[in-house]
Amino acid sequence: MRDVTCLTTVVFDLGGVLIDWDPRHLYRQLFEDPDEMESFLAEVTTAEWNGHQDAGRPWAEAIEILVAEYPERRELIEAFHRRWPEMLAGEIPGTVDVLAELGAAGVRLVALSNWSAEMFPVALERFEFLASFEGIVISGEIGVNKPDRRIFEHLTQRFGIGPEDAVFVDDSAANVDAATDFGFCAIQFTDATALRLALVRLGLLPDVPAGSQWENQTAGQEGGKRS
Repeated sequence: MRDVTCLTTVVFDLGGVLIDWDPRHLYRQLFEDPDEMESFLAEVTTAEWNGHQDAGRPWAEAIEILVAEYPERRELIEAFHRRWPEMLAGEIPGTVDVLAELGAAGVRLVALSNWSAEMFPVALERFEFLASFEGIVISGEIGVNKPDRRIFEHLTQRFGIGPEDAVFVDDSAANVDAATDFGFCAIQFTDATALRLALVRLGLLPDVPAGSQWENQTAGQEGGKRS
């Protein structure tokens, strides 16, 4: 069994954990038919295509690649870049509160996110809680995405983090599996209440105080796990 008494650090993913980023927040405004929108996102501005920007490909190049293949969709394709800030809906409910609790408890906080280097300044300007991190590794700035092992190597070397001393939080199962293989204690994020409960079990946060915002949610989740 893993010794959790040495845990000192929590490494957070950003999109899907702390920040609600989803192209649908924009494209619902541009498509009347939800099925047509889903087809566009699945077949044109795909996750794989966007992942290349997260790995450092310039947006101007990325747009031209798609427009050459789908010239009739130019306006919709260009919107992915031009109106990208509209894909950011806000904070994931509750997770920023967990982040603040960890900081107040003296836990070391670092972020590791697949994100375009060109677009990350938009998030930095909008979300004040990002200043809570000792440092942030952005995939687009170093040219490699999660779950590639090299991004975990970069993170740990840059900040002097021993994987055995750290918890990694991400909403992607593939990223969680890769972090586990690298040696982190990894948690797949589903919601803030479940995350806080996991951090309590790891000894990084205290039990839920009576009357707190977490009391009822935590009781419900624990009850569900026992049933």
